[in-house]
Amino acid sequence: MNKLTAADYIVFILYFVTIVIYGIYIFKRKRKAKADSKDYFLAEGSLTWWAIGASLIASNISAEQFIGMSGSGFSMGLAIATYEWMAAFTLIIVAVFFIPVYLKNKIYTMPQYLHKRYNEKVALIMSVFWLMLYIVVNLTSILYLGALALNGISGFNITLCMSFLAIFAIMITLGGMKVIGYTDVIQVFFLILGGLITTYLAVTMISEGSGLSAFGNGLTTMKTLAGDHFHMIFKKTNPYYMDLPGISVLVGGMLIVNLNYWGCNQYITQRALGADLKTARSGILFAAFLKLLMPVIVVLPGIAAYVLYQKGLFQQEMLQEGSLNPDRAYPTLLNLLPSGLKGLSFAALTAAIVASLAGKANSIATIFTLDIYKKYVKKDASENTLVQVGKCAVIIAVILSVIIAPFLGIDKKGGFQYIQEYTGFVSPGVFAMFILGFFWKKATPNAALFAVIAGFIFSVFLKFLPMIADLSFLYTVNFAVPDASGIYEIAFIDRMAVVFVLCVLGMYIISIRETRQGLKTNALKIDYSMFRVSHTFAIGSGVIIFILIILYTLFW
Repeated sequence: MNKLTAADYIVFILYFVTIVIYGIYIFKRKRKAKADSKDYFLAEGSLTWWAIGASLIASNISAEQFIGMSGSGFSMGLAIATYEWMAAFTLIIVAVFFIPVYLKNKIYTMPQYLHKRYNEKVALIMSVFWLMLYIVVNLTSILYLGALALNGISGFNITLCMSFLAIFAIMITLGGMKVIGYTDVIQVFFLILGGLITTYLAVTMISEGSGLSAFGNGLTTMKTLAGDHFHMIFKKTNPYYMDLPGISVLVGGMLIVNLNYWGCNQYITQRALGADLKTARSGILFAAFLKLLMPVIVVLPGIAAYVLYQKGLFQQEMLQEGSLNPDRAYPTLLNLLPSGLKGLSFAALTAAIVASLAGKANSIATIFTLDIYKKYVKKDASENTLVQVGKCAVIIAVILSVIIAPFLGIDKKGGFQYIQEYTGFVSPGVFAMFILGFFWKKATPNAALFAVIAGFIFSVFLKFLPMIADLSFLYTVNFAVPDASGIYEIAFIDRMAVVFVLCVLGMYIISIRETRQGLKTNALKIDYSMFRVSHTFAIGSGVIIFILIILYTLFW
């Protein structure tokens, strides 16, 4: 029953009041020091390692994980956890190789990096692209999916849920990155606590008992009744191979997805760009450890819901318009929670959504203010003016997303697929442009533009290639599988890997040709000693990699 009790409202109000009071406290404490645009947008020198790590996770985990990944857990099982576990490994790479380059060259935004490494044209094009992507794709999907999730739990009108989330996010974002970073610590606490409780109750429901022994029995029963849901690497005969194509989730396109997201994304890297290298690395390592925990919160409940469904429960609750909808798994479980705990889980889901909205809105404001307004509108703008422009950008971006979100058909595509579909067409080209810009001095601006434009064209071509050509010959090398209608398609993740290689080759050819003609490039400052890590970081990274090896060995 989609209703909150008085106890649920009390728990939720306590969460809301705690966030607001703590946010006001951080904001007032921040005002005692002289604030400028870098302090507002980046919280320069203010965030601790644990605040950076918590903020990274809070900004990353949202409705598409709670709802979409739980739904994928229901349908395909633990394999979807590769997005989380491979992210833990990727974060180590970003901390070792990417962050030092940004900090060494005093880079605070991704367009600033492109301007310094390539030229103004590349930076401006990508600034506009990122603003459109963040507003039209990311901000709208987080907001709308979040509203749908809250509607499914509380029964409140979707428009009302969207408005509440928008106002809550604006309140936090207007305080700047420092307020976002430190309130995210509380958001992550609610997110993890509420998520673990939901997982515990769902698994123990399977064993029809209580306590840790019942939880263990529930896990054993899940493994017995849904053994096919505990494989991380799919064979090409698996119906979900197109989503997660075998070994490619370890060494192929999945690495490109994660490295682009965690290393070349303003929304994410912004958390660490205002800190020193040691603090930034420690925060990212902390986020990597939290990433190992995420599948327990967002995937296991989906598998538990699948087992319960197979046992005859939730037969009506899982239906939408007469057909089974896996994305209803998590809301269905939440509605079974007892009074009070439902309010806690409601708060956890709200925390995940609001934290992501705030982080995305802050990134939009940062790019618009520092990379467009300051450079092309008012170059001599004062620090106070830049902060005020940033605040206006936050409000406008969120309002725009509220207006356009209902018209994008996000719920019909599925949130996780919606974001991947529209960002995946450009991710390989963008990552190629970044990675060659980091570590190859000869990469030229025209080569960078080629990667972005041609990368998109290559992605579209490979997407529609099966409609004009028979790709069945690729089946023997696990590079194409038939869909429901018998047409052989290349898996989305494999397409990204192919496009990335083509972009790198194209950039290499163009750059070599232009440098031979005498074109000078803007190489970054690279001191290879900065890639050395502390013993503590090395040990922590080793523990994470060891855990990942065990997980993939157990559930291969």
